[in-house]
Amino acid sequence: MIPTVKSYCDAFQKEIDSIPAQRKEILDKIIQYINTKRREHKAINLVYVCTHNSRRSHFGQVWAQVAASYYGITDVHTFSGGTEATAFNINAINALKRIGFEVKAMNEEKNTLYHVFYDSAETPVVCFSKVYNDAANPTDKFAAIMTCSDAEQNCPFIPGVELRIATTYDDPKTFDLTPLKDAKYDERCKQIATETFYVFSKVK
Repeated sequence: MIPTVKSYCDAFQKEIDSIPAQRKEILDKIIQYINTKRREHKAINLVYVCTHNSRRSHFGQVWAQVAASYYGITDVHTFSGGTEATAFNINAINALKRIGFEVKAMNEEKNTLYHVFYDSAETPVVCFSKVYNDAANPTDKFAAIMTCSDAEQNCPFIPGVELRIATTYDDPKTFDLTPLKDAKYDERCKQIATETFYVFSKVK
């Protein structure tokens, strides 16, 4: 794992236990889903969903793949999507870069496709904005993790889903034009990372 990313991951391990009990009750359902898949020796497909697939859902996608690698949980495949396609937001990208991720643009489209590298021995996470039922995402046997309330309300039905769970987070977009922008993106990135690591730390 990239040393700066690993150091970041190591540093917040002590914060996992400070997650409020109410949040743990929600996250425990994801743990149960993953553990069931592992007992059945089946692939674990996790799709993180928010409205524009630009910020929080990409944080979820990236951190779930990193957490799986960190804890040695195999056969985990992470994805993201939204109710509409926009672009992977530059402020979210920069938050990952500040941690030490290597983020490489693979084309020059408005909706750029990025490879997010966290470990030289692992395949990079592929990130671009898309609707939740895009061809790049699984069509059945997956968990849909709703990272924003708008997506939860506007996606009344997701075909093929085995588990749908709302783990809503405040949108850092609110601070895009303020001096708090970087701090708020870093805060949201860390919150999603911490809760995702809680999930994978409990996987058996």
